[in-house]
Amino acid sequence: MTDARALRVTQHGGPEVLAVQTVDVPEPGQGQVRVRVEAAGLNFIDVYLREGTYPGPTPFTSCMEGAGVIESVGPDAEIAVGSRVAWAMAPGAAAELAVLPAASVVPVPDGVTSQQAAAAMLQGMTAHYLTTSTYAVQPGDAVLVHAAAGGVGQWLVQVCTAAGATVIATAGSAEKLAIARDLGAAHTLDYTAYGSPAELAGAIREASGGVGVAVAYDGVGKATFDASLGSLRRRGMLALIGGSSGQVPPFDLQRLNAAGSVFVTRPSLGHYLADRHELLWRAGEVFQTIQSGQVRLQIGGTFALEDAAAAYRALEGRATTGKLIFQI
Repeated sequence: MTDARALRVTQHGGPEVLAVQTVDVPEPGQGQVRVRVEAAGLNFIDVYLREGTYPGPTPFTSCMEGAGVIESVGPDAEIAVGSRVAWAMAPGAAAELAVLPAASVVPVPDGVTSQQAAAAMLQGMTAHYLTTSTYAVQPGDAVLVHAAAGGVGQWLVQVCTAAGATVIATAGSAEKLAIARDLGAAHTLDYTAYGSPAELAGAIREASGGVGVAVAYDGVGKATFDASLGSLRRRGMLALIGGSSGQVPPFDLQRLNAAGSVFVTRPSLGHYLADRHELLWRAGEVFQTIQSGQVRLQIGGTFALEDAAAAYRALEGRATTGKLIFQI
């Protein structure tokens, strides 16, 4: 056992339940590695886990995404000590040390820093599966991206634009809309400026040339869901990827028929990492987009573990752009 500082969720609740504590970290077991963590990424999934929206036992160490250096390896862990690695969808990243399955970590290439890797893994792979597997974005598609200046939103705007799609981006301020335009969005809308979901949907449809969007990527949830549904073209897809404004209440499935035989999905990254081959494919392409400059990665804030409550409040209050990370 080795002592290490860790950001702990002591019980379900608001940011006040967070505490930096010293924990015992075991030696890696069969097929495991122990990583000296250098940076951890903060995401809305961490909010849902802290709140208990995604149920689970407490206490636990926060953050599902990180990067660092392999410190020791267990039996059958085929990776060298000293290797730089990153991971997502594995708990316990906000700590000095993390023990992880060797199959869950991926090599970080030269030219990508640990801070960039920790900022890119979850959101970058989310954008990858959304645009390749949930709905394969095609040249000429009209695509709606809500919260376009946020971490996932910035990835989606850039990836969809690079694929030849016309991106219609929404955000809640002029400053955030300017970021979306700078990243390639063809049309930008302040979703807070419309009096009803129908008005916002109408503006989105108008920006799409009157046809509607092929796919709507909605991480805002309750406040934008109805407008997203109303903006779809016939047989379009609504990918609900979060609920920063609150969770979407149950609704009548006949609305999908009335909207033009449209589809609604609530995907999660973990279900798009079926095996190590898929993990390495998605992570490899994410790192390649950073190295090539196809995606500009914005780190919107760097926090110490002791400042975790402020980081969470900034994320939950939608007061940030880009990605928030903890420097360990």
